[in-house]
Amino acid sequence: MSQNENLAALSAAGVSVWLDDLSRDRIQSGNLAELINTRSVVGVTTNPTIFQTALSQGHAYDKQVEELAAQGVDVDAAIRTITTDDVRAACDVLAGVYEASGGVDGRVSIEVDPRFAFDAEKTTAQAIDLWKTVDRPNLFIKIPATEAGLPAISATLAEGISVNVTLIFSVARYRAVMGSYLDGINKAKGAGHDPAKIHSVASFFVSRVDTEIDKRLEAIGTPEALALRGKAGVANARLAYAEYQDVFDGGKHTSTYAHLAASGANRQRPLWASTGVKNPDYSDTLYVTELVAKNTVNTLPEKTLEAFADHGETRGDTMSGTAEQAQEVFDQLTAVGVDLNDVFEVLEREGVEKFEKSWGELLSATTEELRGAGSN
Repeated sequence: MSQNENLAALSAAGVSVWLDDLSRDRIQSGNLAELINTRSVVGVTTNPTIFQTALSQGHAYDKQVEELAAQGVDVDAAIRTITTDDVRAACDVLAGVYEASGGVDGRVSIEVDPRFAFDAEKTTAQAIDLWKTVDRPNLFIKIPATEAGLPAISATLAEGISVNVTLIFSVARYRAVMGSYLDGINKAKGAGHDPAKIHSVASFFVSRVDTEIDKRLEAIGTPEALALRGKAGVANARLAYAEYQDVFDGGKHTSTYAHLAASGANRQRPLWASTGVKNPDYSDTLYVTELVAKNTVNTLPEKTLEAFADHGETRGDTMSGTAEQAQEVFDQLTAVGVDLNDVFEVLEREGVEKFEKSWGELLSATTEELRGAGSN
């Protein structure tokens, strides 16, 4: 089997292609391995919505649910066992990629319970528990970038645990996330952990920004406002990449990282999340083609992955040197009346609520399945 040319070109440009999906069927059927071999996939991300979807479809989990019901486990323990088993198996499928990339890729992410998004202590405790339970070096623990999440990120990294920071919407919060990463690595070093073995990505959400801002632009309705539709998501990510370069790639604030890098510390790579295009008026590869730069990750839903495999174009680095142009877009958004601070507050709140809702649906569905299996 050979790699798809379009995705191989994207990978060669410095973008790590990760699949934004996981299910037991995908693992057991060999589909995940096939995507590694033919679609340049070098990582996997999960979230509560993905797990809720996986458990609600097909019969791949029926036998395990019956066994758990017979053991009398509660629903939280059942979900923890089911999800960590899937993630551990996916880690094993990606172990070769992990080794070949020196630990940079071959990663699988599992998220802490979204009900803990505003509780730093519970988030940290569960992060440590998930790390021990999955027990694979190529695991990422996903922690949301809420205000409460920031100290949890530092505390988890300080334990020598690799972290995927999720639900980042604003550049201001992204700066704080990078600060938490550097603080955590410094603490890990002080505690005797090898910084070279700790990795992190910062997941910056893209399409949801356009969805929310486009809605506001259409409500404003002026020609100037309507002309800005579909521009905010890419501009926001490009401003974020400029901040990444400032801190990790030779910018004026690189000194802190440079000091830690001397001890083997890794960069915290930017990861472009929510890259499935939701507006049919936009190119279905928009959030891939326009977000190409070295040392980045793009998590693609399978539909977007296949779209790029079919007709995606890599035009080289489309991020570096674009900050000024991106800032102009944001200045124009403010000028037509978009309250950007409110946009990012709404997106963070809704992001947590969506994952809490999916987690609640997962709890309800699993409770029913456990009850049904227990009565057989």
